[in-house]
Amino acid sequence: GNIIGSGIFISPKGVLEHTGSVGLALIIWVLGGGVAALGSLCYAELGVTIPKSGGDYSYVTEIFGGLAGFLLLWSAVLIMYPTSLAVIALTFSNYVLQPVFPNCIPPYNASRILSMVCLLLLTWVNSSSVRWATRIQDIFTAGKLLALALIIIVGFIQIFKGNYEELTPSNAFNFWMTPSVGHLALAFLQGSFAFSGWNFLNYVTEELVDPRRQNLPRAIFISIPLVTFVYTFTNIAYFTAMSPQELLSSNAVAVTFGEKLLGYFSWVMPVSVALSTFGGINGYLFTSSRLCFSGAREGHLPSLLAMIHVKHCTPIPALLVCCLATLIIMLVGDTYTLINYVSFINYLCYGVTIIGLIVLRWKKPKIFRPIKVNLLVPITYLAFWAFLLIFSLYSEPVVCGVGLIIILTGVPVFFLGVYWRNKPKCVNRLIESMTCWGQKLCFVVYPQGGVAEEEEA
Repeated sequence: GNIIGSGIFISPKGVLEHTGSVGLALIIWVLGGGVAALGSLCYAELGVTIPKSGGDYSYVTEIFGGLAGFLLLWSAVLIMYPTSLAVIALTFSNYVLQPVFPNCIPPYNASRILSMVCLLLLTWVNSSSVRWATRIQDIFTAGKLLALALIIIVGFIQIFKGNYEELTPSNAFNFWMTPSVGHLALAFLQGSFAFSGWNFLNYVTEELVDPRRQNLPRAIFISIPLVTFVYTFTNIAYFTAMSPQELLSSNAVAVTFGEKLLGYFSWVMPVSVALSTFGGINGYLFTSSRLCFSGAREGHLPSLLAMIHVKHCTPIPALLVCCLATLIIMLVGDTYTLINYVSFINYLCYGVTIIGLIVLRWKKPKIFRPIKVNLLVPITYLAFWAFLLIFSLYSEPVVCGVGLIIILTGVPVFFLGVYWRNKPKCVNRLIESMTCWGQKLCFVVYPQGGVAEEEEA
């Protein structure tokens, strides 16, 4: 449900643009799923070996220490999740408003207002009940899979009718440009945006039923091959209706596909994208709030963010912070430029986490591992990771440089906010008063109750 969001409706254009042929674009989609599968296998081992919520952050903190974990947390809370949420929410509003403004781009203010309403609604749902949030995720995952199944079925019908000229080997590998290694790296980055979310289940490990024996690895082993299959055949379906030039000139690939093949039912495509992105917003809110919760529990964020509602058992302060950060990003403006920084920072974090798997094998060889992958799996992933980052730095040095600067701005914050223990009494009193005010406003306490009860006593 987290993986399938807006990416499959946005990334095909970027992948095709950088590969220069239909055949190579489809290979990139399959390889993207394979790389996600390798990464998810590594995360399955980490998730059952270090069964803490918080995903990458918890593992990096456990293996490399507080500073490394804080830098990952800082970049995620400051840029990665708010920007991703903002982009998905804006995609949702644009597709919902498209029927109202069929001949032009929806107005800026209308798009922003609808995005904010959607975000606030889902923040309220996640604050009210974990069960509601997961039910919404299940329902909208089923809905978008049905929509993508419709695209795939229509594509197969087109193939049976003989409309597969662009998929024949002679046409599929007819390059209109010769892609460089840098172009291939950028194509992988575009495809990786569609696969992002494969590690999100690790953010809620402590809330899973029986994660060590069955549910965590089972969910990973089912979801990644399924998503790879759906993405590859969705792209095949696109090419049964559009030439590469038509796909590259389209600003909404799924809508163009619907207009060409579905006739009166073409409205299904913008509705399906809206459903997909609505579920994506819900999933990002659910997991990003758990990251804030885990960071606060480790002392890397204010303790208020580690508190849960006394009745609903939901991390309301963390949810409100995620919502507020996303609203600010929406108002700042050009979120689509920031998504390039997000992709780079994401992959940097993935690689550091999987390096941690190898380090943990060396530091604690006898620790209990219910799942233990072959060392070739993380090594293969890291080889791809190094290729992607090196050639991304070569192709987009400014984007990657800004991404590194964003991460490094967390270093002084760590030493002032976390490492510096003996702060002036006035600062401590201010923090305590803000924490008490937040508790009263949100009706929250520490999960175990002990710390809050001691403070009241």
